[in-house]
Amino acid sequence: MMASTSTASATAVAGAFAAAGANRPRGSAACPRVPAGGRRRLSCVVRCDAGPGAQAQAAAKAASVAALEQFKISADRYMKEKSSIAVIGLSIHTAPVEMREKLAVAEELWPRAVAELTNLNHIEEAAVLSTCNRMEIYVVALSWNRGIREIVDWMSKKSGIPVSELREHLFMLRDSDATRHLFEVSSGLDSLVLGEGQILAQVKQVVRSGQNSGGLGKNIDRMFKDAITAGKRVRSETNISCGAVSVSSAAVELALMKLPKSECLSARMLLIGAGKMGRLVAKHLAAKGCTKVVIVNRSVERVDAIREEMKGIEIVYRPLTEMYEAAADADVVFTSTSSESPLFTKERAEALPPVSGALGGVRLFVDISVPRNVSACVSDVGHARVYNVDDLKEVVEANKEDRLRKAMEAQTIISEELKRFEAWRDSMETVPTIKKLRSYADRIRASELDKCLQKIGEDALTKKMRKSIEQLSTGIVNRLLHGPLQHLRCDGTDSRTLDETLENMHALNRMFGLDTEKAVMEQKIKTKVEKQQTQN
Repeated sequence: MMASTSTASATAVAGAFAAAGANRPRGSAACPRVPAGGRRRLSCVVRCDAGPGAQAQAAAKAASVAALEQFKISADRYMKEKSSIAVIGLSIHTAPVEMREKLAVAEELWPRAVAELTNLNHIEEAAVLSTCNRMEIYVVALSWNRGIREIVDWMSKKSGIPVSELREHLFMLRDSDATRHLFEVSSGLDSLVLGEGQILAQVKQVVRSGQNSGGLGKNIDRMFKDAITAGKRVRSETNISCGAVSVSSAAVELALMKLPKSECLSARMLLIGAGKMGRLVAKHLAAKGCTKVVIVNRSVERVDAIREEMKGIEIVYRPLTEMYEAAADADVVFTSTSSESPLFTKERAEALPPVSGALGGVRLFVDISVPRNVSACVSDVGHARVYNVDDLKEVVEANKEDRLRKAMEAQTIISEELKRFEAWRDSMETVPTIKKLRSYADRIRASELDKCLQKIGEDALTKKMRKSIEQLSTGIVNRLLHGPLQHLRCDGTDSRTLDETLENMHALNRMFGLDTEKAVMEQKIKTKVEKQQTQN
């Protein structure tokens, strides 16, 4: 899927949002299939954009609580609509920077955004991943259609962008597709540069932010942690981040490749031009372990800015008037200026002294400028070698192809981690049954114990005897429950065991009439209602 996932989803999302809450075609890609029997879903979401004044706000809150109460009464209609994991957002693949800027959420505001999202009627859990290239909201929704509609309304209100305009750029994924997308994002497969590492650090920060604020629910927290595991595995097992995929990084990689390994980090580096490309060359040199670079530039201000940004490398400034003297002292010359005429001609190159024999006696010119700063005829000079943008493109394309191959390998790792997460989530389904079964048995035990004690008479028993009878009843119940409960516990690592566990769960639900699915739904809705009432 890789980067195409978000783009493909964006094309389908407009129609899905347009009919949110209305009748939809069965089995459409953007909404769940209508449950068997064609049950009609209640339209119970109330918009909370009340008019000015405390009275209007109070009325809106009351309406919101009333909507949830109605949702609670009709909980049986939602038994077949399991809580969904969803992601909705936009990225560099689907939206222009002007729109991404309006929706961006600063890192210090992530907890506040999560709190606002989980206050929505049909959202249980939420997380926000907001970077310069993407703004994505991950949620666990009680109701798929209503939850999505609430999120889109929230995004529209926050950004001031009309919903109709947002629809054109949003993508939306559900359950395993949403989880896979996050794993791919964390692995760098959805990035502009395949395999880039910064996004993994940003995913980690979402977890740290959630831990500090206590805002992440158990499903979202586990999903993000598994995404981090997937991202680490992809990078360590495929080396997808290795190999230059930009002109500036390729320039540095090529230069170091042409130097003797024993001398490449001690070679004298000269950079002519301190613009954007020049700054990136200096950055990649520092990343490769170079400790010193001389920069020739028209003014010192840009060089000072590079020096301030890169503390781990010595930056020496030389004015443009000293360019040829600096070149005479350099083993590798990187050129990146906007000059329309060559800075180095054959005559200029011939006038430069040869470099050390330890470096092969050849000075390298790596020209990443267009128009070229180094004349092609400089290659005719015996002690000079010239590489231009076209040479670098071959390196970049070769590395891109290599990364694409590694991205295919990464999908295998992502599938393994996805299977592990979904098995964990499936195994969590048994927890309500375990609690409900134990509660059911304890109620019977307490009732029968009370009858027994009444027949015996309170005065006939000492405290010690009463305690012994209570312990006896508890022990009998625990022994009887031990077998069934053991068959409900599963760590989710073995798919066959998991299937058997879920079958056991459904069998126990039927035998004892536990109706756990409805109970779980009602409890979730009750929590929402109480939260709304508390805020009132």
